Order: sequence, then structure tokens, then C-alpha cells
Amino acid sequence: MDYTAPIRDMRFVLEDIVGIDRLGAMGFEDLSNDLIEAVLVESGKLAEQVIAPLNRSGDLEGAVLENGAVRTPKGFAQAYAAYSEGGWGSIDGDPEYGGQGLPHTLAMASVEMVQSANLAFSVCPLLSVGAIDAIGHHGTPEQKALYLKKLTTGAWTGSMNLTEPQAGSDVGALRTRAEPQGDGTYRIKGTKIFISFGDHDMAENIIHLVLARLPDAPPGTKGTSLFLVPKFLVNEDGSLGARNDVQVAGLEHKLGIHGSPTCVMAFGENEGAVGYLLGGENKGIACMFTMMNAARLGVGLQGVAIAERAYQQALAYAGERRQGKPWGKQHAQIESVPIIEHADVRRNLLTIKATTEAMRAICYANAMAIDVARASRDPEAKAKAKAREELLTPISKGFSSEAGLEMTSLALQILGGMGYVEETGAAQHFRDARITTIYEGTTGIQAMDLVTRKLNLAGGSAVTEFIDEMRETADELSGMESADLKVIAKNMIGAIYVLTEVSGWLSDRLGEHPQDCLAGATPFLKLFGLTAGGHFLAVGALQAARRLEDSNAETDFYGAKISIARFYATNILPQVQGLKQPCMAGSEGLFAVTPENLAL
Repeated sequence: MDYTAPIRDMRFVLEDIVGIDRLGAMGFEDLSNDLIEAVLVESGKLAEQVIAPLNRSGDLEGAVLENGAVRTPKGFAQAYAAYSEGGWGSIDGDPEYGGQGLPHTLAMASVEMVQSANLAFSVCPLLSVGAIDAIGHHGTPEQKALYLKKLTTGAWTGSMNLTEPQAGSDVGALRTRAEPQGDGTYRIKGTKIFISFGDHDMAENIIHLVLARLPDAPPGTKGTSLFLVPKFLVNEDGSLGARNDVQVAGLEHKLGIHGSPTCVMAFGENEGAVGYLLGGENKGIACMFTMMNAARLGVGLQGVAIAERAYQQALAYAGERRQGKPWGKQHAQIESVPIIEHADVRRNLLTIKATTEAMRAICYANAMAIDVARASRDPEAKAKAKAREELLTPISKGFSSEAGLEMTSLALQILGGMGYVEETGAAQHFRDARITTIYEGTTGIQAMDLVTRKLNLAGGSAVTEFIDEMRETADELSGMESADLKVIAKNMIGAIYVLTEVSGWLSDRLGEHPQDCLAGATPFLKLFGLTAGGHFLAVGALQAARRLEDSNAETDFYGAKISIARFYATNILPQVQGLKQPCMAGSEGLFAVTPENLAL
């Protein structure tokens, strides 16, 4: 079915929840409501008219490997040309390298539209963002000059080559080798798997970022280095030279995102692929996390995007499909009603709607923290924003990807049997969403990061300051006259109490009983995500109430925001109470059953 960009919802999050206007005083002088509207409208047109029509056909056709080269589905290359030529991948790019210098937060809204329109297509520009960040943070001046403009403008794309067959998420076990040649170059030899857009026909060159080991590298993660390995070698003047020794050994056959080629990459099957060290010897992990953090927020946003796309289809179907009669009137001489009139269908629709809006707010708030950390002139504000960015990243990725998968499942449920058959396209959303909880770090990895690294970040102040912010919002809601706002406040206060208690328990046990913390990490990630989502919707409800004081306000729109926040607070947020015990149950129960007993 068609996709409609939810521009009004996006503007509400940008303007009323995360306060993007604050960035105007931090160097983004050109930022205005008119500019924001223009970017959203024009980006929406591209997503709706050019990219979305390729979603279903791309899924059916898929990417194929022909004569050693990957061919993407029909229309993908032309759509990418429109995307890059329109500057949609460079909204927040550095103007020195052809970017537009606008906030990352605004760029995220544009990215979400592309992801909703066609998740498989959107993977390609997402990977380039990681490459740009890595080179921008760790590259030499010469490397930046040679690669960043082409990547920023979309003439070239990037890929991340981390995973190997024997290593998986344990990058310290990788075996790809990098042999120094004495002239500043290295010869890369090894095999990488699960490489999204490792090869394609949408851009003239691909800059592979490859983790490998130097001959004298120490074992484990401390012995990894990152290398730039172009598909075509790049001459000093920026022109393309000879084809590098990089080949596609095969394509993975996947559950979803069929239009996105997932490649097995062979480096150095002949003389060795020419590579260039990025970020220093044995500094690969630091460089990798620069790439990964950019990608993790992008993947979290995929959860938002695919849930939005699934919701639109489910809502349209629920309004058209007539089945059943109102309860108590089954035998009356009246026509059947649209299924949207049935309580359970209405509950499912509201669950998807409210959860999607909560996820969107979390991800945009994460992007806002990135912008403030980069642009603020106040050192204290920069430090706090950086801590907020790091805290929200695993929540954005882990919570939003899991919730996005759950929401696509609910949307399929609304369509019933028509959702389960492939012809309607609802099943594709469910299949496509499944990978988001896996790539760029599984949910378990995000949960471990949250508990072991982020819980005590900045001496624990990153968490406590966020909780204090939640309390202030709840207190403000409690003081309002609106009964709806008081209900939201009451439920938020209960969730905040649980989050505070569980955070303290995990933090206290991390030193001497880390296994207990790891055992509760994934439930804690969900608990934190649910509470953060409730907080941001509560902020939105508060702002909506203030907007309604204006006689010219969009009464229906702002009234709906309050109703959605209340629904979330009373129907979704109470899950936090049930997650408390799993978070604090400890590890004894997990290891009381032996591997042998698990097989019984």
C-alpha cells in the first residue's frame, strides 16, 4: 500500500518534545520553522513518490549476484541518484565536504521517511553515515580530503566489514590480516560475512572499512586495526584508478530486506587488497565504535519507521474491513461495522500508535543530544549532552528495534489472514523488521552496554539527571488542572520509582556480582525504554495542553496527543511494574539448569 510521511507528527516531536529551536543559539542560525517544514515536505515527497513504490517490487525481485557483481532491484539505482543529487544524505554533513550543515536531529526525520518508504533501500545511505563519522573522527587530513566529499554527497558509499564466520559479535576473534608494505599501504587478506551493500550498482565506488590484524598485534580486541579499502583505488586527484582485490564471494539468502544485498566479501584472493590505516595501529575498536554508534541510532530509527509503515496499513485496513456487529447487537438487523469499531482492534491500533510515537521521541531526543554535544559553546552543557547521547544510544537501538518488531506483528494481527499472506505486504514489514534487533549489535549486546557502561556513566549522573528530569515533568503534570494530565503523572511517578530502584540495585551489584546485572540487563533495557518513552510522551502532552490555551490551536491534533499519552501511561507503561522482578532476580536461576538439563 501507499506510504504517507507523518510530517505533522514529526514536527510535533521536533518542536514540542525535543525543542529543536534551541539549536538556533548554538550555531544553526538558519534553522527556522519554515526551513524545517520545507525539509520535511520535500523529503516526504521523495520518500512517497520515488522510494516507496520500489518497496514491494524490491522485496520480490531482491538483489542478485551476476558475473561477480551485485545488481540491486529495478529502480534502486535511479532512486539513489535522486536521493543523492537532491542532497538528502548530506543534510547534516560538514559544509567543508559538501554537506548542508543542518542539525542531525532534522536529518533523522528525513532518514525516518526513507526507512519507512523502503527499509532495504535505506540501509545503503545509513552505512555511509558510519563511514563518514569514522573518517571524520579518526582520519588524517589527507584521508578526509580524499574521501569525505564523495561520501558526504553520495557519489560514493561506505560499508562496514567487521563480522567473520568464526567471530560473530566477538570481533576480538577476527583473523583478517593486514600486511604493511613499507609505503604506507597494507595488503588486506581475509573473509567477511553479513556485509550489507558490500557491493552494488548504485554508486561509482564503495569505501570499505575493514577490521583486521597487523602481524605483531596483541590478541583479542586490543589487536584490531581499521583500514580503508576502496572498491576502486583512488588517485591523489580523487579520480578512480584500478579495481582493488575485493570480490563478492556470495549473497546471503535472508528472511527480509531482500532488496539490500548482504554479501560475503573476499579480500585479497589474489595479490591482496590495498588498504590504508585509519586511526592508528591497534586502535580499531575505538574507530569501530564511532561507526557503530552512528549506525545504532539509525537502526533504532528503523524500528520507528517500520512500525509507522505497518501502522498506516493496519489503520487503513481496519477502517475498510467490515466484520461483526457491536457487542450486544449480534442479532440486530444492522450491518456489520468496520473492525476499527471493535475494542480489541482499537487497543491494538492505539498500542502501535502510542509506542511508535514514544520510540520516535526517544530517537529524536538521542539525535538532539548529539547536536548539543557537538554545537554547544557551554562546556558543561556539552558534557551533559554527550552523556545523554551515550545513555540513550543503546535504548534507541535496543528498545526501538524490539518494539518496532512487536508493532509490525500487531499490525499483521489486525489484518488477520490477509496480513499473513504475502500479497498484502504486511508480512514484508514483519520480515524486514526482524533484522533490526540483530545487526549493529543484538538486543542483548545493547542491554549489556546499558548496564555495564552507561549505568555508571559520569559517576552515575547520566542516569540520575535523566530520572530527575522525568520527575520534574511528572510533578508539573500533577499540578495541572486536566484530569488526563494528572492520570499521566500518576502512572509516570510509579514507573520512575521502579526505574530508580532497579537502577540503584544494578549499579550497586555491578562490581561484586556482575553476572546478576547481566542476567537482568535485557528486562532492564525494556524497563528503561518504556519509562523514557512515557516521559517524552508526557512532555508532549504538557506542551499540547499549553498549545490548546491558544484559541487558534489545532484542537483535534493536540487533544489527540494528550489522549495518546494517557493511553500509553495507563495501558503500556504499567509493564514496568512487571519487569522489576526479572531485572532483580539475579543469575542463580539462569545457571541452576545445566546445559545438559536444557536438552532434556
